[in-house]
Amino acid sequence: MWPFTKLTRAGGDPSNETRSSGAGYTAQIMAARESWFSGQSGLAELTSTVQSCVSLWEGALAASDVIGTDMLDRRTMALAGRSLALRGEFVAMIGSDGIFPASDWDISTRNGIPRAYRLSISEAGGARSETALAGEVLHFRIGSDAVTPWTGQAPLTRSGLSASLLQEVETALRDVFRDAPIGSQIVHLPDSKAEDMDEMRAAFRGRRGSTLVIEGVAQSAAAGMNPQLGQKPDQLSPDLQKATHVEALAAAQDGVALAFGVLPSMLTRSAQGNAIREGQRHLAVWTVQPIADLMAEEVSAKLGGSVTIDTMRNLQAFDVSGRARALKTIIDAMAAAKEAGVDPAPALHLVDWKE
Repeated sequence: MWPFTKLTRAGGDPSNETRSSGAGYTAQIMAARESWFSGQSGLAELTSTVQSCVSLWEGALAASDVIGTDMLDRRTMALAGRSLALRGEFVAMIGSDGIFPASDWDISTRNGIPRAYRLSISEAGGARSETALAGEVLHFRIGSDAVTPWTGQAPLTRSGLSASLLQEVETALRDVFRDAPIGSQIVHLPDSKAEDMDEMRAAFRGRRGSTLVIEGVAQSAAAGMNPQLGQKPDQLSPDLQKATHVEALAAAQDGVALAFGVLPSMLTRSAQGNAIREGQRHLAVWTVQPIADLMAEEVSAKLGGSVTIDTMRNLQAFDVSGRARALKTIIDAMAAAKEAGVDPAPALHLVDWKE
């Protein structure tokens, strides 16, 4: 018996003790509280760069071909893609009339493998709680490690330094353009009565981008012989070029995009068709399609049938002209082999042609 277990009510078993697994609502509240004390989280989820990458994942999975089941509709695939991109995992309960995504869950594991779930299903009037075995729950996860193989990690979590840099740079630029006196200036005028100077200052006060302060030339020139000589308006706009914000912002955006499997060349204005096609192919082959294979494996194990998810066809993530040339070459080679009476199977095996 656990030595510090408190005695329960009459008839209860004091050896039973309920503990949190560290992945539920309480853990999220503790993490949010910790981030409030330590500062901003640095996830940069509100930036357009991150949301563009998340939209690519969401659209790629929503447009994919799901073969073997009708329960994974495009809406569910889009929800799964967005949850995987931002949270690193997606949990949904398998019901008789569809799949119901869970907003929060608690897991019971054995040997690192989930055995049971306590799910929170969102409703319009409030969430409801459901308890289900692992066979009744779809659990997609990416970025798992050996310490917690039952949980996933989002790309931003795995690249927190780049995400923090992107958030800090964009936050600093936002604050500058919101609070800095951009376009404002100090104008030097001949000295006059204090009342007249106050009226001039009041006439320009609060106008962003215009004259904010009127200064007498005698004060600014220390009352020299020629107080108006060499006087010109003083600009109050901050010099952002010396801060190299453009380079820092571009580097942070490229790092975050690479974390999502998106080539930085796709985010540039001068990107042409070839660069877009190669970036799209790289995203589909090395990022989205492996995630789709993991999802198909989980669905096949839980639904009891063979399920495949193909993101390559609808995304057109291949070189159409190159495949056409390859097809023509294969047809010519097969025709030449048939004409010569040669079996093409050994040749296809030598070039690793499986299908």
